[in-house]
Amino acid sequence: MNTVFQIVYALLMWISEITGFTYNEVNIIAYYMILPFAYVVLADRIVKTHILKVLYVVAISIGLFFIKDFTAFSDWLFQQSVDFLLSFHFLGWNYIVSSVLICVVFPAIVFVMMFHFAYPKFFRTIFRQIASSDDSAKNQTS
Repeated sequence: MNTVFQIVYALLMWISEITGFTYNEVNIIAYYMILPFAYVVLADRIVKTHILKVLYVVAISIGLFFIKDFTAFSDWLFQQSVDFLLSFHFLGWNYIVSSVLICVVFPAIVFVMMFHFAYPKFFRTIFRQIASSDDSAKNQTS
């Protein structure tokens, strides 16, 4: 868990350094704007429409318009997120475990599942290639 946490933290810090945004701003942009947009894109692909993307962009644009100080807003929302992740202490999870499970593992599982439904041919191709490489490996050992 610590390794995954450190990798994500380092990546967000690197993005912060190259963009000039604070760590908290990058975190909020990544987890509250970009990741949900990826889900919306996949959902639109699944239901074969573009309306969700349009609605999402409009909603985010309106929201950003009303945020007068994005840094202060990001600091506040980041602290709310930290408090939320710390609330899983009752399960025996510390901040790092909560962060990795809720912010990395769960979103990755949801993304892969949605990607599967959005691009079923891609997954069929992958599984066929895996199956054929397994068959080749079995034939070589026989």
